Amino acid sequence: MPNMKRSSVLLLALCFVTLSGCATLKQLFKKPRVTFKTARLSHASLSDATVDIIYTVDNPNQFGLALAKVDYAFFVEGKQVVAGAPRKGLKLKAHDSSELVFPANIRFADIVPVVETFLTKDTATYKVQGSISIDTPLGVLPFPLEHEGTFEIPKMPDVQFQAPRITNINLSGATVEFPLSITNRNSFPLPIAGIAGDLKVAGAAVGTLSTGDLGKLDGRGTRQVTLPLQINFLKAASAASALRSGKAQLKLSGRVTSGSQSLPLNIGQAVQFLR
Repeated sequence: MPNMKRSSVLLLALCFVTLSGCATLKQLFKKPRVTFKTARLSHASLSDATVDIIYTVDNPNQFGLALAKVDYAFFVEGKQVVAGAPRKGLKLKAHDSSELVFPANIRFADIVPVVETFLTKDTATYKVQGSISIDTPLGVLPFPLEHEGTFEIPKMPDVQFQAPRITNINLSGATVEFPLSITNRNSFPLPIAGIAGDLKVAGAAVGTLSTGDLGKLDGRGTRQVTLPLQINFLKAASAASALRSGKAQLKLSGRVTSGSQSLPLNIGQAVQFLR
């Protein structure tokens, strides 16, 4: 009997300690705060863009927490696109803020029938729906993810001719250098895999201009490339007259390639030739 009494006392003491601990834990625990931080373009071309939706989790507790579950959906212009999410089990440090990044790659051809028309807009709308669940000492707590906003749509670069320079001219033809000024109208870098097209001088087809891969153009930056071309006067008589007069109308009919997209480019411009 004395042993049974001692066991009962120990059991009651253990229960008391456990219940007291639970009560203390409930008093000490502070609910984390989940807030939308920003939406940013981490990559963009004329064919697609990656939009990172970033949430902040503030953990005010003296102990770490963990991400238990993610249920997330991302919509652009009303259409759902595939989106990534932070991994389950992600540790949220004590007395710290953690960023949760939800990346979504958007192929413009998947959300609009005509990419050229879409790229003339300034912004596109997006919507976030879903929730995250955080594993805490008091159980798994859900937090809703709800946000709507816009992101900047990539724009075609502005391409202009500068004054061409005649480096050689004779009765049969001429060598002319055609400078192109290419300006990125976006606030973010834009990859340009190439600009190429057929050139006419004073209405006569004289050949093809091609820049090759230009890499990434800095946001709001301008790149100038000079493209030499040999013009045969026997095939382009009107061009010969224009070069000798020192001025002509240029017309470039071509395409700009960026990402997996190739878009039409048409330039008509009057220029003065330099010697």
